[in-house]
Amino acid sequence: MKALISMLLAASMLAACNTQSDKQEALLKSQQKTIDSMRVAMEKQAIIDSMNALQAQRQEAEKWEDLEKTEATNHTHTAASAPAPAVAQAPAKKKWSHTAKGALVGAGTGAITGAIVNKKHVEGALIGTVIGAGVGAGTGAIVDHTVKKRKQQ
Repeated sequence: MKALISMLLAASMLAACNTQSDKQEALLKSQQKTIDSMRVAMEKQAIIDSMNALQAQRQEAEKWEDLEKTEATNHTHTAASAPAPAVAQAPAKKKWSHTAKGALVGAGTGAITGAIVNKKHVEGALIGTVIGAGVGAGTGAIVDHTVKKRKQQ
C-alpha cells in the first residue's frame, strides 16, 4: 500500500513538473512569435525609410537640375542682351578623393592598432601604418568607383 501511494505521489509530481515545462515552452514560443513579428515590422520600417530617403534624394537632384536649367536659360538671355564684364573667379578648392581620405584614415588607425597590439610599439606602428594605408586606399578607390558610376547614370 505504501509503495502504491509513493508511486502515485511520484507520478503526480512528474505530471506537475511536466505541465510547468509545457507552460514555459508555450510562453517561450509566444515570446518568440512576438519578437519575430517585431523584427518583421522593423525590417518593413527600414525599407520604408530607405525608400523615403531615396525619394528625397531624387527630389533634391531634380530641384538642382531645374535650378541649373533656369540658371542656364537666364544666363543665355542676359548674355544675348548685353555683354557681361569678365569677373575673375577664385579657383575652387580641390577636394580630397575618397582614396586619399581612406589611405590617411587607414594609416592612422593602423599605426595606433599596430602600436597597441605589437610588443615592439614602433615596429608595430610602422607595419600597421603600411597595412592600414593600403586597406584604406583600396576601400576609398572602391567608393570613388561607385561614385563615378552613379554620376554617369
